[in-house]
Amino acid sequence: MTRAPCFHPPGNLTHVPRPLSNDTFPLVVVSNRLPVAFREDDAGHRVAMLSPGGLVAALAPALAGHGVAWVGWDGTNDGGEEALLVEDFTLYPVALSQKMVEDHYEGFSNSTVWPLFHDVGVLPEYSSPWWEGHQVVNEMFATRVASLTAPGATVWIHDYQLMLLPALIRTLRPDVTIGYFHHIPFPDGAGLSPLPQHREVLEGLAGADVLGFQRDSDAANFLDALALEGIDALGGNLPQVRVYPISVDAQAVSTAAAAPEVQRRATELRKEWGSPHTVFLGVDRLDYTKGIPERLEAYEMLLDDGLVRAEDSVFVQVGSPSRENVDAYQALSESIDSVVSRINHAHSVTAREAIVYVAENLSREEMLALFVAADVMVVTSLADGMNLVAKEFVACRQDDSGVLVLSKNTGAADHMAQALLVDPYDIDDIAGAMKRAMVMPPSEVAHRMGMLRADVTKHDVDSWATAILADLALIPPHSPR
Repeated sequence: MTRAPCFHPPGNLTHVPRPLSNDTFPLVVVSNRLPVAFREDDAGHRVAMLSPGGLVAALAPALAGHGVAWVGWDGTNDGGEEALLVEDFTLYPVALSQKMVEDHYEGFSNSTVWPLFHDVGVLPEYSSPWWEGHQVVNEMFATRVASLTAPGATVWIHDYQLMLLPALIRTLRPDVTIGYFHHIPFPDGAGLSPLPQHREVLEGLAGADVLGFQRDSDAANFLDALALEGIDALGGNLPQVRVYPISVDAQAVSTAAAAPEVQRRATELRKEWGSPHTVFLGVDRLDYTKGIPERLEAYEMLLDDGLVRAEDSVFVQVGSPSRENVDAYQALSESIDSVVSRINHAHSVTAREAIVYVAENLSREEMLALFVAADVMVVTSLADGMNLVAKEFVACRQDDSGVLVLSKNTGAADHMAQALLVDPYDIDDIAGAMKRAMVMPPSEVAHRMGMLRADVTKHDVDSWATAILADLALIPPHSPR
């Protein structure tokens, strides 16, 4: 069998070839969830559209229009496996039953792996049926990917729900090059060991040719776990372990934020909030890793101490609903509601609430308007692989205004030193940074934001994707067994 032509991007992705046939591709991207949502048109037909989200926001600018197949679950319990063509992407669904979703996604992925890997005080839950369902789903993904991948092609797998997949694909398709990118934190050997199936997970990841992580510490932790378990090469070679900090399409975000309708909406929002002098902003998916109660309590401290007044400031917190049928997320939602109610009861004034809490999914335009309207962005994740919200806020600030308060526990903190870095567990530290942001001289604000914008613009999502795909292109051809 001969190896199909591979792509060798010389600093960009314009040379990724078109599919070799109608149903096999030289590059297959794999994620647990496809970047697709469904709506009904006027005739009552279900129509697929590209959905917003962290992964699609990162990959779409780099891969759109290059004949790439994308494999994943379509988010439904009744969808088939017919290919979907959505905005230059060819999407191939893996049909999952409700039981599979409960065991693989809600169970093992989000109730076992997510809390274990983030380690923020929420205890992981363990269940043999969850693990068995997780194995079945990963095997289904492997079969689907193997059928779509051209001889000698490249497969690029994303994130913790599919850690078994590299080794499974290696078994089915020894001829292909396999990359895996891990978007969330990775624990060291001791942190991983409570997982009963930790060896199977490590062996699954070891099937890749290139393993990418967000931070140096994540890469080091993986190597530590591998060494502690004594895992040698799978198929003759250990994967190359690299660090690729993910980013955003900074130019596209900046251009979109400058649109007249976004600028108008930003002005309207400040009026709706009572025209405050200072707007603090938090934008998060509702998740216990994001440190939302801690930042609100820091703001409460400033109000209680008289360092901030509701008469001239407001904290706007957006929380996109997430995993609403998981107990830990229900408890978080109730906790945030309680904190917001307490603070507003004590400190709201006639002109405005002390905290404006928006617990809903917002449109892209509305989100950009929030970034433009805010004066201080507060990101206090207890643990975060990267945090693209911080980078999007920076990309929106064309006039170099605005201050970023950023948790040291985010991957973004590794290369955004001009932000005000805080310990997300230290309420005093967060409050101090928020107060400092309020009184920072305009010249210092512009200097810090200018440096942040330059870095986000230079190290954008295209450079992230290009670096990974270029390293995959350098992997020597595999011989089919």
